[in-house]
Amino acid sequence: MITIRQEEEKDHQHVFQLIEEAFKSMEHSDHQEQFLVERLRQSEAFIPELSLVAENEHGEIVGHILFTKLKIINDSETFESLALAPVSVKPEFQNRGIGGQLITSGHLIAKKLGYGSVILIGHEKYYPMFGYQKTTNFGISFPFEVPEENGMAIELTENSLKNIKGTIKYPKEFGIN
Repeated sequence: MITIRQEEEKDHQHVFQLIEEAFKSMEHSDHQEQFLVERLRQSEAFIPELSLVAENEHGEIVGHILFTKLKIINDSETFESLALAPVSVKPEFQNRGIGGQLITSGHLIAKKLGYGSVILIGHEKYYPMFGYQKTTNFGISFPFEVPEENGMAIELTENSLKNIKGTIKYPKEFGIN
């Protein structure tokens, strides 16, 4: 039995360790995700309602997900969207649907908060199960090289990315732009 709830300050150390553990053996990781989350919590891009933890029936935090604000910019316009990064599940709890519950809960909350879309870089076989499509389908590009199948977006509300074209601008805490 998994409960999804908003992360609280008292959870930060557990979440730091969980993220570190979750990415320890990941091939496509710089193993710095836990530090990214700490920086994002202090940033203007942080949305407390979209930093979620998954607890098991013993009250142990076994998963975490973070959605933060990002922008899509073209010559004349700027559009708001969200970045999903990272989603983490303790290794011994992986492949049990916890990541999926975090993603689905996050989408529902983001939609209630008025966000229309989410953008991520992720596994090309996993995220499409939740409705993610290639950003190239929408005319959205990354400010750096990303294999086309790994750069993805989802419309939380129908047509929220229609006629939105441009380049993603991540919050400075990502250390990208």
